[in-house]
Amino acid sequence: MKEAILLVGGKGTRLRPLTVHTPKPMVPAAGVPFLTHQLARARAAGVEHIVLATSYLAEVFEPYFGDGSALGLHLEYVTEEEPLGTGGALRNVATRLCSGADDPVLVFNGDILTGLDIRALVRAHEDSGADVSLHLTRVADPRAYGLVPTDGAGRVLAFLEKPQTPEEIVTDQINAGAYVFRRSVIDAIPQGRPVSVERETFPDLLSAGAHLHGMVDSTYWLDLGTPAAFVRGSADLVTGRAPSPAVPGRCGDRLVLPTAVVAADAKLTGGTVVGEGAFVAEGARVSGSTLLPGAVIEPGAVVTDSLIGVRARIGARSVLSGAVVGDGATVGADNELRDGVRVWCDALIPAGAVRFSSDQ
Repeated sequence: MKEAILLVGGKGTRLRPLTVHTPKPMVPAAGVPFLTHQLARARAAGVEHIVLATSYLAEVFEPYFGDGSALGLHLEYVTEEEPLGTGGALRNVATRLCSGADDPVLVFNGDILTGLDIRALVRAHEDSGADVSLHLTRVADPRAYGLVPTDGAGRVLAFLEKPQTPEEIVTDQINAGAYVFRRSVIDAIPQGRPVSVERETFPDLLSAGAHLHGMVDSTYWLDLGTPAAFVRGSADLVTGRAPSPAVPGRCGDRLVLPTAVVAADAKLTGGTVVGEGAFVAEGARVSGSTLLPGAVIEPGAVVTDSLIGVRARIGARSVLSGAVVGDGATVGADNELRDGVRVWCDALIPAGAVRFSSDQ
């Protein structure tokens, strides 16, 4: 297996305001665009040619990655004029593939952080003779996911929509967002219209008697679709809990990028990232958080499990927990922002304007 398709066209609506100016795969995780980690892991597994299926803010990918030579890859870019879904996106880029009809093509979603053994998935695909092989993972609560039961040999039996009752939970195996396709299967997807591989392509293949194989790999896996998950994924990359050859520095409790400035008595813990040109002032405490380039944390502020956007500013003594602050926003001094709050890009919260506890 020498080539892959990476699906990076989504709008990332669940991640807004992080994705107002930046497509989801380009939001920095552990100091580099998240997409960098996926490309590096694919290269480490032997992939040489990757086609990026782009759509939303498609124009930002190629100026950053170019032809991919810096990563040891050959990258191509194909932009959807209208969203085509996962299957439609695959078909839309099929003419850029070099593989033969029976050759394996790796496909993966642009918002999954995983420790998947890619080579093992390809071996399972080849050994089973499958038309499509899927990476499956087990989750404690599968109600939010589509279920994929398999038989004892790993053959996929069905694709079940999100279960609504306990009786419908027939397995804890879910589709983990990485696949190996026989090239001819991609070529057979209908062209020029939206197609979902989960709701149309895979069920239709099963109905036609095709062989779909599921490989359960329960190493690290995280869907980065929400701000809380994205912040956690970045921290896990920094601490080494999630594997990636693209982390720009040693794994540890903190990652401070070049040109960032951190006061001597500021405390950074829990996989915190301080982006280039960012500033953390004296007495500030930042834990498990990501500070994007140019962000400013003023004296005595406490930031936990939060993401602070490009050139955003957190005022003195403000306390943030589980917050997302958009690019260019300002949170004035002595504010208190708690779990789930999203401060939009360029917004201004005056000093002492938001509290969850007494001002005493």
